[in-house]
Amino acid sequence: MPRDTPLWVSATENALKSVSFVPRTAHKGRVEEISDGVAMISGLRGVTLDEVLRFEGGQTGFARVLDPDLIGCVLLDAASEVEAGDAVFGTGEVVTVPTGDALLGRVVDPLGRPLDGKGLINATTHLPIEQPAPSIIERDLVTEPVQTGVVVVDTLFALGRGQRELIVGDHSTGKTTLAIDALIAQRGSDMICIYVAVGQKTSSVRRAIDALEVQGNFARCIVVVAGSSEAPGLQWIAPYAGMTMAEHFRDNGQHALIVIDDLSKHAATHREIALLTRQSPGREAYPGDVFYIHARLLERAAKLSKERGGGSLSALPIAETDSGNLSAYIPTNLISITDGQIVLDAALFHQGQKPAVDVGLSVSRVGGKTQAPELRKAAGTLRLDYAQFLELEVFTRFGGVPDGRVRAQLTRGARIREALRQSQHMPLRLEDEVALMRAVQAGVLDPVPLTAITKFRAALPAIVDQETDETLMNALTQFAATLAES
Repeated sequence: MPRDTPLWVSATENALKSVSFVPRTAHKGRVEEISDGVAMISGLRGVTLDEVLRFEGGQTGFARVLDPDLIGCVLLDAASEVEAGDAVFGTGEVVTVPTGDALLGRVVDPLGRPLDGKGLINATTHLPIEQPAPSIIERDLVTEPVQTGVVVVDTLFALGRGQRELIVGDHSTGKTTLAIDALIAQRGSDMICIYVAVGQKTSSVRRAIDALEVQGNFARCIVVVAGSSEAPGLQWIAPYAGMTMAEHFRDNGQHALIVIDDLSKHAATHREIALLTRQSPGREAYPGDVFYIHARLLERAAKLSKERGGGSLSALPIAETDSGNLSAYIPTNLISITDGQIVLDAALFHQGQKPAVDVGLSVSRVGGKTQAPELRKAAGTLRLDYAQFLELEVFTRFGGVPDGRVRAQLTRGARIREALRQSQHMPLRLEDEVALMRAVQAGVLDPVPLTAITKFRAALPAIVDQETDETLMNALTQFAATLAES
């Protein structure tokens, strides 16, 4: 090299000599069309289903439809900066989310990115959002109860660890409130709570988070939010991401309860994506696999055998009906997938009967097998008595003076209905529910005016804590007599 060669030339030549030039392969495609959060891509023939694709601007998506000529990619970020002609690269990976204790007490999006301003999440493990459900041989019987703190649920439609119970009803009938109450009731239990909001308004999600922070044990909760303004891809993966986060605790011998709010909006998002990716529409324009996407999701909730650690994952999916039509497409699908349903009635809600549970249409297919023995004994024939009261009440509206026996049934039934009424975000302890049912079944509340039942229930925890099992009924009877006289 000549002596007068500039130093920068010498440095550049030395840098080039230290670089090894080897051929690299890259799976590269091209955006042909982009609209409403879905991109049609050409040139990526080696892409697999649900593989993560990365755009040249840094946005990501996942392959949802694999046609011979075009790939339907659902974006996970805003589509405003993606244009036709942009380069797209395959990553060879599927969508994963962080899991573990680092997520507890946090509000995240479906990709595990924090939304609460509390800093990054230092998770040690990341798992795919799509996981196979436990096989039959890996499952155990559902025998342990999930105490929701809601009297009408715990006494009439007992839930078990590993069960999938659908909460279904019209718009604004208390579905989310019932589910949040079940999460709040776990504040003193060993269950991890996961709340997944799919397509919900920001104000609704904020109220749910506030209730969990104030009334529940938020340090043992995870909130996954995919709001109505988010990309369809984020809304679509949200239930699967939440299920993966919950499965981490189940597979490590712990117990988890997940609420998915709600699957009707998730089905609508799935229909939107299917139509944009040109899949064949079926009934109500839903694609043919709309049953399968929810079946494979909810089958992941299970009680594992002792050989698998004995953990459990219970699910409370929510679905919305239109004018109480339970025979609609999505509610019918979900009812057939789950182990029972809690039906909320709009008429009962507007009458002030909250929770507005329709005891005639609601059912738990696991039932008394998981109910706490002391509560099952205390409730006794409660459901039969209440059903008979509802029928008698209808007949007495036509006039006539009922005889003494019927009047006694009407009096007892009215007290049962009032005892099943409950304020939101105020779940009862198991011992309080047992005491309340014992008082109802023993006729202690029969002389008490209906307007005083609320006072009786409010004073119940203090009386239960002060009295022993032998003196409890006497104390309840005396307190009820005081209310009746006043």
